[in-house]
Amino acid sequence: MEIRPIELRDANEFIAKFHRHHKPVQGHRFSLSAWKNGQLVGVAVCGRPVARNGGDPLEVIEVTRLCTDGTANACSALYGAGARAAKVLGYHRVQTYILASEPGTSLKAAGWVNEGLAGGGQWNHSSEKQPDLWGNTRRTDQPTGAKVRWAKTW
Repeated sequence: MEIRPIELRDANEFIAKFHRHHKPVQGHRFSLSAWKNGQLVGVAVCGRPVARNGGDPLEVIEVTRLCTDGTANACSALYGAGARAAKVLGYHRVQTYILASEPGTSLKAAGWVNEGLAGGGQWNHSSEKQPDLWGNTRRTDQPTGAKVRWAKTW
């Protein structure tokens, strides 16, 4: 398996086609792709922490989307590569959130640590229904169940 950089628009195309429960993202710091036998088999989009208390965006990066076509070991290869890239870029921590119903096998294989339950539920604060400076409003099409945070710190 080969890991390469990928443009966000191309990663989002892949996510739109293959992700089980999330839509494409609006931005990123960097994105990676996994290739096997000349075929794109997965992508990882890394950006600023999404949660309000997710950490200093100059020290913490978050894998906001990881998506594969089901190719064996693609998830763990992308999680590992994302952590290595984040470390080289000077981040002190990489984190991601998965649904509590997901086992996290690929994260464990990539050496990440399960930090336990970390929220979930609806984001229905009245102030968040108002557009921000760029006209964006909070998305309501995301899974709202319990989440588990996984991280790697150095």
